[in-house]
Amino acid sequence: MLKVYGDYNSGNCYKIKLMLHLLGLDYQWFAVDILKGETETPDFLAKNPNGKVPVLELEDGTCLWESNAILNYLADGSEFLPTEPRLRTQVLQWQFFEQYSHEPYIAVARFIQFYLGLPQERLEEYRKLQKRGYKALDVMEQQLNRTPYLVGDQYSIADVTLYAYTHVADQGGFDLSGYPGIQAWLQRVASHPRHVGMLD
Repeated sequence: MLKVYGDYNSGNCYKIKLMLHLLGLDYQWFAVDILKGETETPDFLAKNPNGKVPVLELEDGTCLWESNAILNYLADGSEFLPTEPRLRTQVLQWQFFEQYSHEPYIAVARFIQFYLGLPQERLEEYRKLQKRGYKALDVMEQQLNRTPYLVGDQYSIADVTLYAYTHVADQGGFDLSGYPGIQAWLQRVASHPRHVGMLD
């Protein structure tokens, strides 16, 4: 059986949980507390030398890490990963966007507010993250005003990738009320019959 090592509150880990449910795959979840240093133990570092969650352990003991790479592995051959080269490249385009232009701002702001409780020494950093985070939301809004999903009409791992932290962006101080395209998209993603919530 597949094994997932992760933190239930982590958006990167939630991507894997959501994908597994969308595909109807059985798995075991092993909770890892990042704040207690559990990603720095020798046992964990043997699974991911980079010391981060999530990790997907396959039945043969192979460990995969980096959430978006794991999504590509899981979705290969499914409806959630297009085979047509242009569409598949657009999926990757959004995944690279998430890791470089979205997650470093929206997820980090959420970490400072939700995990750390907005400590005084990180307030200036937090405020700077807001500007760049809203820029990422603006990019998503433009696309979602044109198409129901990030890559056209089909729900794909591009949506899983960006849903994870966008749907909890308010926990990082982001107000989505001015983003009707994103709000409608969040509802579409959550309405999938095999959808599972972050803490379900």
